Amino acid sequence: MSSKKALSLFLSCILWFNLTHAQEIDRSLFIKDSLNVYINRALTNWRIPGVAVCIVKDNKVVLMRGYGVKELGLANKVDENTLFMIGSNTKAFTATALAMLQEDKKLSLDDRVTRYLPDFKLENKSAGELATIRDLLCHRLGFKTFQGDFTFYNSNLTRMQIIEKLGVMKASYPFRSKWGYTNSAFLTAGEIIPRVTGTSWENYLKEHIFVPLGMDNTLALTAKMPVSLNRTVPHTLIDERLSAIPFGQLDNMAPAMSICSSVNDMSKWVLTLLNNGKVGGKQVISAAAIQATRQPQDIVGKVHHLNGETDEEQYGLGWFLQDYAGHQLVMHDGGVNGYVSSVTLVPQEHLGIIILTNTDENEFYEALRWEIMDVYFKMPYRNYSDTYLKSYKSKAAEEQKINKKLRDSVYLNLVPPMPAVSYTGQYYNELYGKMVITTGENNDLEMRFEHHPKMFVRLQPLGGNRFYATFSDPVYGKAVFPFTFQNGRITSVRVKVADFIESGPYEFKKQD
Repeated sequence: MSSKKALSLFLSCILWFNLTHAQEIDRSLFIKDSLNVYINRALTNWRIPGVAVCIVKDNKVVLMRGYGVKELGLANKVDENTLFMIGSNTKAFTATALAMLQEDKKLSLDDRVTRYLPDFKLENKSAGELATIRDLLCHRLGFKTFQGDFTFYNSNLTRMQIIEKLGVMKASYPFRSKWGYTNSAFLTAGEIIPRVTGTSWENYLKEHIFVPLGMDNTLALTAKMPVSLNRTVPHTLIDERLSAIPFGQLDNMAPAMSICSSVNDMSKWVLTLLNNGKVGGKQVISAAAIQATRQPQDIVGKVHHLNGETDEEQYGLGWFLQDYAGHQLVMHDGGVNGYVSSVTLVPQEHLGIIILTNTDENEFYEALRWEIMDVYFKMPYRNYSDTYLKSYKSKAAEEQKINKKLRDSVYLNLVPPMPAVSYTGQYYNELYGKMVITTGENNDLEMRFEHHPKMFVRLQPLGGNRFYATFSDPVYGKAVFPFTFQNGRITSVRVKVADFIESGPYEFKKQD
């Protein structure tokens, strides 16, 4: 080998070593030196008003910080004590509370639901009689994911009315045969707590979890969120423009989704869970109760990671469970009107990650979770935020294209095949209840629902018996509602809300 080639090879080896070593240094210092820039850039690219992030490692807080603002257009900045709605991250609190009661010998997770709620029924009678608390907490009653949520979510139904309606909701699968995420099941589980303890779900959580952990700023119910001083405002996209929206009123589904908290308070929850239930030297939550929530109960499906791994995701009690890069993850996301969040535990690494955001139109909360984990797992930098954003924008562009075509059809002022009055009147769905259609301007119709009295739907003709439906609450989305026509009269209409609420349609039959 010539000296020139040898020198070239030597220099290449040095360059390779330096680049590799630099990559290691960059990853090890990413949290300290680069994360703030990464998050602030993402706020702009994703159009997120505010984010709060906390990382705990080895029983210490590594990072706790707020980014951006509480409300779009205002200068009030998010800090570590700013409240966000955490949505379904509430479920882990409910499941843990019930597991604590099991350790106190007040109940067994394998007790039948009817032992505590004698009036509990399912449409499948034997399933209702056999269903246990564990079945409620791991989503195996036989319902589809989000089934019934249009009826229950943000509605004027009480908790007990929702539980009663489960008796007429038709299961999509045989009992215990398939996993289907069921918010109303978690509500039902939470309502067992007052039957056992004599105190409400919200008071039990406050007395046995919030206060002992020092979560003094956390709200169990959404009703108090609007009047809290240091709180964010929810945001979503309205006609492709990010806007503030009203707070969801979700206390009728409280055990499934109502908690409002900050990263400071949530850090205390996560630190306690990672420390086997101890706060200082005091055992606040039994280690056995925590472990009970992490035992796999159901198979959710396959998960494909960006590093090429494919894993089987499972569900415990209030937690999703999966493996990633040789680590077991205990995690959950939460989404309600104008908010999405995530909580991730990596017990073997004593690592916890909390991400709260105040817009439901982002996937950054998920991208950031993986970015932080990859740092601690010594994985290559993948820039998850840009990867997720590219996919998100592609899907959003497709939706915008579909909506534009529908709006263009509306502008043609197409006349329905029947007079507007033919569509008006009272309609009924066995699960939901009543709905009324009245005439609006031009050939438009207006639809109002019994259990969502503040919400209406504007129906604009698309030709035939199809109407372009726009909900006054943007979270419920836009869709095409087709009417059924038989023997010279309208007999029914199919109603579809956004998948964020419920994926399946509702058939409302016209009443004579």
